[in-house]
Amino acid sequence: MAVLARALLLVNPASRVGSRRQQRAVDAFARAGMPCDVIVTETAGRAGEIARARAGEYHSIFSLGGDGTAMEIVSALAGQNVTCPVGILAGGTGNLLARTLGIPLDVRRAVPALLRGTPVRVDLGRLADGRRFAFAAGVGIDSRMIEGAHASLKRRLGIAAYALAAGQAILQRESFRVRATVDGVVHERAAVSVMVANFGAVLNRLITLGPNIRQDDGLLDLCIFSPRTSFDSVRVLWRLYRNDFRSDPCMLHVSGRIFRIETDLPRHAEADGELIGETPLEIHVEPLAATFLVPSVN
Repeated sequence: MAVLARALLLVNPASRVGSRRQQRAVDAFARAGMPCDVIVTETAGRAGEIARARAGEYHSIFSLGGDGTAMEIVSALAGQNVTCPVGILAGGTGNLLARTLGIPLDVRRAVPALLRGTPVRVDLGRLADGRRFAFAAGVGIDSRMIEGAHASLKRRLGIAAYALAAGQAILQRESFRVRATVDGVVHERAAVSVMVANFGAVLNRLITLGPNIRQDDGLLDLCIFSPRTSFDSVRVLWRLYRNDFRSDPCMLHVSGRIFRIETDLPRHAEADGELIGETPLEIHVEPLAATFLVPSVN
């Protein structure tokens, strides 16, 4: 079947603002001269099913919803013999993936930026149950941030709910023992945060997680942060802000392809802003398994 010069927009009506932004997105496609078919997904998993079945018919597929909806589509297309890139339109609360990829949060700006943008292939992380993540999976401060940002709080505060929950988790600095195995090599230490990262920076590159982390090198990167005092915490944050990764006893970075994360007691884990269960975690890299549309750099 020939690929049409046409986009498919998959909308999650349950996301915090996705349904309200649907008409703005449709209008933006029309102004850009790109015909667009719209399908509103009604059940979990439906966006992935539609994407897998119809990717060969379209120039691109766009997600309008939260990060969970976007990764549902990306996961459905991973490993498939299709060249249809995915464009992410922010419709959730955190919109981690859109922020990481430099996509404007206003869909009226995002649609033309992505249609003029560049398809970029990136690695994915795959969990033992088959779910995938694009940015990172983690245990500790980041998972506690997701837990602490309750639905009612997100409705009132939006993304500030995550900032509030993260601040509380950082101040409490709850430590745990982690045993991280990377390509067969074991690393054990106390930690307050453990991440297996694919992208190296967050918050529009305000904070860098580790040295030379790339999303297209066929590797993931273990990042363990182990501050013992408030002074240690400030120093680690300052170093991440300054992209300073000289040897530090409170930071460990290891690249690899196969990871196992174990903790002294089972702990909640998250991936791309979604809670995914408890440790232990088994993670494999899938090199260049996804294709995203990203705005072109002028």
